[in-house]
Amino acid sequence: MTPSAEHTPERPDGPVAPDVADVPARRGRVRARRAAVMAVPATLVAAGLAVLTAEGALGVQFAISGMPFTVTATELKGNGFAQFGGLDEMAEGSPNAGETGGQVLVVTSVIKDATLTKLCQSVDLGGTNLIIRAGEGAKKVRATDLTTDSTQLSGDAAFTNIEIGNDASKLNKAGDLGRGPIGVFSQQSDTVRIANLRQTNYATTAGVFKLPGLKLGFSESGC
Repeated sequence: MTPSAEHTPERPDGPVAPDVADVPARRGRVRARRAAVMAVPATLVAAGLAVLTAEGALGVQFAISGMPFTVTATELKGNGFAQFGGLDEMAEGSPNAGETGGQVLVVTSVIKDATLTKLCQSVDLGGTNLIIRAGEGAKKVRATDLTTDSTQLSGDAAFTNIEIGNDASKLNKAGDLGRGPIGVFSQQSDTVRIANLRQTNYATTAGVFKLPGLKLGFSESGC
């Protein structure tokens, strides 16, 4: 579940051979990213989320494009919630990799059953935005096994029976998809409600995704 033009990396004019002297520094940056400390906004959880070891952690099992997209909703409600740190990988040679080494540190959120009101998703294509809207009428957007990999998430959140500080490999409230790599700091709860949700995502998956009143088009501005 879209971005702004300043976040869309420019495609290089052509392949450029790396400077040999830059290779060790680049590898060092990649290693630093894998061990970096991550935190979600205080509005989501005051304690935050820290990735103690993100080696090999992937929220979803596909190569991301590297283009972020924005998702908003006036309300998200879910049963079976889990959240942990992860590391997403772009396809080898992606023009969007920049100086990231093709890796993006993310917070993976998993919800077993979710409903969203007035969903908006947009991605900046460079001068124009592709926008998807749904759930603006009486029927809400519904998803099962919803997984999002985010770099930013904000809203007014409420949880029931929340547990903070779990080992991600031991999570059990969001099903099998709601488990992360061993040694990674995480949290889970029976339910979650977020009003005025706003996310910057790099990947989204769902077992079932129902979008009543779907509208797709282009706009000068995003969500």
